[in-house]
Amino acid sequence: MMFLFVFLLGLIIGSFLNVVILRYQTGRTLYGRSGCLSCGKKLNWSELLPVISFLWQKGRCRSCQSKISWQYSLVELLTGLFFTLVYWHSVGQWPEVIFYWLIAALLIIITVYDFKHQIIPDKFVFIFVLLGLLRPLVLFNELNEQILANLGWLVLGGLVTALPLFILWAISMGRWLGFGDVKLALGVGLLLGWQLGLSALTLAFWLGALIGLFLIAWGKTQLWRKGKSYTMKSEVPFAPFLILGFWLVFLFSINVLTFF
Repeated sequence: MMFLFVFLLGLIIGSFLNVVILRYQTGRTLYGRSGCLSCGKKLNWSELLPVISFLWQKGRCRSCQSKISWQYSLVELLTGLFFTLVYWHSVGQWPEVIFYWLIAALLIIITVYDFKHQIIPDKFVFIFVLLGLLRPLVLFNELNEQILANLGWLVLGGLVTALPLFILWAISMGRWLGFGDVKLALGVGLLLGWQLGLSALTLAFWLGALIGLFLIAWGKTQLWRKGKSYTMKSEVPFAPFLILGFWLVFLFSINVLTFF
């Protein structure tokens, strides 16, 4: 029952994250009821139920029958999934659970925004880095020499993890990846330490290469006639792969450095 409650809570939070993603940098506040993007009709409570409303309405607005993006349900489901995984990983340790729920919410916003706009919002990545710095204080609840030593190691982990991406950014003058990816890697290293941070970075490169090659191969088969065709020169956001690498390492303790 607790896992079900956590999943449902994640769905509700995911619905709010959709509002943040949609309204960020548009001049609109986070207050006020949501409406259809096509006809402008304000949505009532039955049209705002996470996932259920989308399925019940068959992915269309009740008023104008325009299609509703799959993004909304996908974000809700992902939030529910990661909230449940975090609870499973840290069950019984509520400060850690709540801390990583906040991390999950930030990373979902960053992932979706990067997919949509090819940019990582500074505000959210700065909060992510700040949480990485505050992690020892938040999870240990007291200030002592051991925490200060751990904080030093975490800072080192952030710098070591971000360094490879910083070098790529500097050599390419920002053409290969953006500086937002460097800042995101800094936060990943702060949270994981240098070994696991480099493991997450390595997984990100592997996953990005595999999925990139798959998209190119799929495009050449001409089975995917609609949408964008990917080539070796196509831009693919790196942040989602780095975030996926972070979760694989954090949740399942994967350390690819041991393979070497």
